[in-house]
Amino acid sequence: MGLMSLPVMTKAGYSARLSSGLICASGTLGQIIPPSIVLVLLADILQGANEQASELKGELVPDNPVTAIDLFAGALFPGLLLVGLYLFYQIIIATTNPSLCPALVESNHDEKISKTEINFFQLLKIILSPLILIIVVLGSILTGIATPTESAAVGAVGATIIAIISKQFNLEILKVVSRETTKISSMVFIILVGASMFSLVFRGFGGDTVVEEFLLNLPGGAISALLIVMMIIFFLGFFLDFIEIIFVVVPIVSPILIAMGFNPLWLGVMIGINLQTSFLTPPFGFSLFYLRGVAANDVKTEDIYLGVIPFIAIQILGLSLIWIYPQIVLWLPNLIFN
Repeated sequence: MGLMSLPVMTKAGYSARLSSGLICASGTLGQIIPPSIVLVLLADILQGANEQASELKGELVPDNPVTAIDLFAGALFPGLLLVGLYLFYQIIIATTNPSLCPALVESNHDEKISKTEINFFQLLKIILSPLILIIVVLGSILTGIATPTESAAVGAVGATIIAIISKQFNLEILKVVSRETTKISSMVFIILVGASMFSLVFRGFGGDTVVEEFLLNLPGGAISALLIVMMIIFFLGFFLDFIEIIFVVVPIVSPILIAMGFNPLWLGVMIGINLQTSFLTPPFGFSLFYLRGVAANDVKTEDIYLGVIPFIAIQILGLSLIWIYPQIVLWLPNLIFN
């Protein structure tokens, strides 16, 4: 998005600050709209947290078991809600301050565009294959035909087939992709091992009991506890990677919140959107670094940092709406999975 959109938007006279914020925020939507690695990791943690919460409540079986498929279904409408809020903000900016995003100037009508320059069927051919792959992968998960792991394998094989058919596949690309996949997977497992060791030591010294008593004794009860946890996750997102927060913080606080009566599916989506915000918050927001790496030199780092502030506020607004109206999360899973 940064490579393709930012130069075009800058050339059209769009504010560098507005363009940077929009691209960074739009890029983070993939962390909440399924299929999302954030939701897959959260589902694994929440399953264990749900079982611990059942033990705290003296129950043998969790009331609301949660899986990655449930989180995918629950996160779909919240993700679309954020898209709608982004669009609404852009409309307001374009209406109240059109100098920040001026209307595009019409091209010379005398100029002819040849069929080789733009061809509907060529565009359809380019878009159709990835679109079908997305539908197959996501559809197989939501319909219960395959697990997220199985669908990921289908997606990998499908992407390879598309690359071969489009004659863009070679051993060098396969080597690069395999190397990067191995790096990311290794990083996740190393963090997981470290987080597990920390969790065992933390619980061994009674840290989980201290956290539980602190949250249970807060004035305001469950609402105050959830608010405190969400604020902690939000501020940790300024300095920690989402994987570290999922594996270190969420296992400690989520069993307590679920035992206090919060739906684990709804709680998972709330945490997911909160973690999505961490991609935008300086100094360690990944979206900020990625855009800085591909943006032209005339786009200042200051513009990128200041440009995301309105979208962080929009994310907080979306989180508040989901808190007030939990059916935004729960309606689709209830409809699909009864």
